[in-house]
Amino acid sequence: MSSEPAQPERRLPSGADEGVIIGYPVSRGAGSPLVLGTGARLRSGTVLYDGTTIGQGLQTGHGVVVREGCVIGDDVSIWSNSVVDYSCRIGHRVKIHCNCYVAQYTELEDDVFLAPGVTIANDLYPGDERSAEVMAGPKIGAAAQIGVNVTILPYVRIGAASLIGAGSVVTRDIPASVVAFGNPATVRREVAELPNVDDRVIAEARSVSRYRLLTGG
Repeated sequence: MSSEPAQPERRLPSGADEGVIIGYPVSRGAGSPLVLGTGARLRSGTVLYDGTTIGQGLQTGHGVVVREGCVIGDDVSIWSNSVVDYSCRIGHRVKIHCNCYVAQYTELEDDVFLAPGVTIANDLYPGDERSAEVMAGPKIGAAAQIGVNVTILPYVRIGAASLIGAGSVVTRDIPASVVAFGNPATVRREVAELPNVDDRVIAEARSVSRYRLLTGG
């Protein structure tokens, strides 16, 4: 006979698929119950840990994990195979696309967008005891847009409404309302200076990709 205490029955919300786990037990400490707002749409493979508070209208893809100690706002989307590690703070209307990793102690303010494959780090010197003690992810300002396969290193501050180009490695703070890209990411221009989309692309009716660059490169 098992000596482990029985876990309380967890009722899935009406918008949850089979194979969703609500209130996964926390291994460190007693932990408080998961708080999940109304209107959630949770797809199969989603695991939400105890000790986290989530607002209304959460949507998840398949295979999403949200660890304990997080505070998440309303109308947040976390798409397939993404992980939000413990003790993160995520604002309202944040969109986290597929295959993203949001490290412990990361803050995403309202309306942030993470494109597929964004990876966030929180440990300056992995394996170092002092580095573990001061572990912290970045803080990403409201409405910042983070491109495909961007890596963001610990402690970085990305300003509100900035745009980080695909494949960049962000090693230092980025001001608000700028376009930055490269390795390391550096500021290239103001967001307001970006050319109009219609000046860069042309329709290609015979392709399912629909548009191509106007200059061909």
